[in-house]
Formats: sequence, C-alpha cells, structure tokens
Amino acid sequence: MPVGMTVLLVVSVLIFLGLGQRVLDRLRLTDKAALLFLGAMLIGGFLPDLPLGGNTAINIGGGIVPLILVVYLIIKAGTVKEKTRAIVASLVTGIAVYVAAKILPVEPTYTFLLDPIYWFAVIAGVIGYLSGRSRRTAFIAGVSGLILMDIFSRIELLFTGGTTSLVVGGAGVFDGIVIAGFISLALAEVIGETRERLQGGPSKDKPEELLKGLSAAELGEIEGENNDNEGEHNSDEGGTEG
Repeated sequence: MPVGMTVLLVVSVLIFLGLGQRVLDRLRLTDKAALLFLGAMLIGGFLPDLPLGGNTAINIGGGIVPLILVVYLIIKAGTVKEKTRAIVASLVTGIAVYVAAKILPVEPTYTFLLDPIYWFAVIAGVIGYLSGRSRRTAFIAGVSGLILMDIFSRIELLFTGGTTSLVVGGAGVFDGIVIAGFISLALAEVIGETRERLQGGPSKDKPEELLKGLSAAELGEIEGENNDNEGEHNSDEGGTEG
C-alpha cells in the first residue's frame, strides 16, 4: 500500500479513537470533518482522474479533495491577516518546491536514499512551517506546496509547447501531499510547544488560548479577531443609540 494511504489510515484510526483532538482544535476541524476529508482522500485516490483538457487531468484524492480542504481552512481562518499569510505561504512553498524539482533529480537515483518526491515533501513541509508559522497556516502551505508545483509545471508546459501528460495530485505526489502536510504541522506543533516551555509554560495570568498550547502567532490572530469583534459591537451600539 502507498505510504500516503497508510498514513491516512493510521491518522483516521487515531482520530476515531479520540486522539489528536488538540491538533484538530487548532486547525478548527471537528472529528467528523477531519474523518470526512481523510475518507474522501482515501476513496478519491482510487477513482479515475478527471480530465481538465489537453494532456492535463486532476486526481480526486490527491488534487481536488486537498484543494477543498485548503480552501475550507482558509475560510475558517479568524482574520484577514491570517488568510493572507496562508495564501502567501502557499505560494512561497509552491515556488520553493518547483525550483527544487528543477535542481534535484525527479527520478530515483543511487545518490538519494529516498524517492525524490519524499524530498520534495520534506522541503514543502519545512518551507510551509517557516512561511506559515502557526499550525493552520503551516499545514495549508505544506499541503498546497506540492499541488502548486504540479500546477506550475503545467503552466510551464503550456508556454514551452510541451506535450507531456500531467496529473495534478496524482502518482507519488499524493504521498508527498500527505507527508508534507503532516511534516509542516508537526514542526509547528513541536516548535510551538518547545518555545512555550522555554518561556515558562502556561500560567494563570495567561489567556485561555495559551493554556491550550497555541503559538504566539495564533494568539495574535485571536486577539486581532477579538478586537475586530469588539469594534463591530461598539459600532452596533453606537448605531442603536443614534
């Protein structure tokens, strides 16, 4: 069984057993929503690719479902600043992976111990975290990076007149998308927890969100969202009094 499918099955079981709730809360995903997306990716990976025209197609499990998940998470983001950062981080990650694919070999060689797609997944995961920082934006960037690499490759073929067929999110890219997403999320989780502990850990004087282990970036997003809500509330009161 492909690595990506195996990882999805393991994660699905963990979520079903009630584990990983803390991480899902930070992504603003419920257990049901997470299992729905994971199940759709698993099933979609075995369905026929959907043609997009020319020599391009898109895989349902490795292309369409991850894109829907990314859009869903961006919509669920608390502030415009977070939404913008998620989109910019995704573009930065996509460009980084695309450039890496031009430098590194795309076929397995004796020089690399792993299939190149896994190296691209690691690059996407690391760049996704560095550019996204918070758990949610890092995950969005990590997942989007490999999908955008395929899209950029398709655009390149259109400009160069290439006739090579391309499946967005297909073949090994499916595995890469899954691995990249979890690498970026794991980095954000581990580094976020480490930074919190180095800063003394949560205390009674700190916000409730910090007690849940949110990063400083995520706390800033929540504070910004609260300020926006307070501003709207004050505006409503002013309008009512007038």
